[in-house]
Amino acid sequence: MQIKLLDVLACPNCGGTLTCTTTETDSAGDVLEGRLDCASGEHQFPIEKSIPRFVPRDNYASSFGYQWNRFKLEQIDSANGTKLSANRFYSETEWTEEWLKGKWVLDAGCGAGRFLDVASNSEAQVVGLDISSAIDAARANLAGRTNVHFVQASIYDPPFRAGAFDGVYCIGVVQHTPDPQQAMRSLPRMLRPGGRIAVTAYERKPWTMLHSKYLLRPLTKRVDKRKLLTAIKTAMPLMFPLTSVLYRLPLLGRLFMIAIPVTNYVHETTLTTRQRYDWAVLDTFDVLSPQFDQPRTQQEVEEALSAGGVVELKRLPNSGVNIVGAKSK
Repeated sequence: MQIKLLDVLACPNCGGTLTCTTTETDSAGDVLEGRLDCASGEHQFPIEKSIPRFVPRDNYASSFGYQWNRFKLEQIDSANGTKLSANRFYSETEWTEEWLKGKWVLDAGCGAGRFLDVASNSEAQVVGLDISSAIDAARANLAGRTNVHFVQASIYDPPFRAGAFDGVYCIGVVQHTPDPQQAMRSLPRMLRPGGRIAVTAYERKPWTMLHSKYLLRPLTKRVDKRKLLTAIKTAMPLMFPLTSVLYRLPLLGRLFMIAIPVTNYVHETTLTTRQRYDWAVLDTFDVLSPQFDQPRTQQEVEEALSAGGVVELKRLPNSGVNIVGAKSK
């Protein structure tokens, strides 16, 4: 943990300032092991493997911890040679490298660091928050970047002072929380007046819950994650070539995508066949394994952000419900 992270941290329980007690540092002076103490003296939080830990390691998002430590690099642009994550990040936030320069930005639900990798290529200070052990994968992927910081904490009780950030983004996360509305309402508090926010969630339409993944999830989310991944990897040599044909069919392709619970990005030409296969395994696991998957409507996203004082709300023409806005001044 870099000491300058204390500039934005606060006790998640009482909002008090935090001080750092160090037991081990690296050659750059960053904290490897230690603890954070709340000014009230009532709360302490460990720093382990250079990451402040505000939640227990085992929680409702443990499947994502397993997933992103197993699939660390598949969706990281700097590792796979594509610009898929960069294109998505800038499209879904409407930010630019110029705007990011000198800003403090929060990635709420960073996973293995897919969008941290993109945002940290700017001159922003970027903080990745994740409740699961995926935060360890993110740190491993982005080690050495002095403008990237990592925190393991809950999106419901983020350990940051009010108004700490110039920008907050949360892409593809809130639907996987127990209470998506509460998760979204927690985000605006951390924005300074005029700060920008971007949220993308799975969209709920009248027919959404008829998708085959939602019919299977009552079973698959209860299966041991290692066994589920093994089953997917066993089926994929058959399902990948089959869906590669079926998903490309005119008109019927879309129906097959709904009827078959296998993710296959057949229209993504920037991926090699090997990469597309690996993404198929990863994202099929991603849709079948989470404890929660609760799509949102546009109205629900806008209501949650408005409750936190976000104005100038606008829906962007991307997949899912992609809403951007600014904190009222």
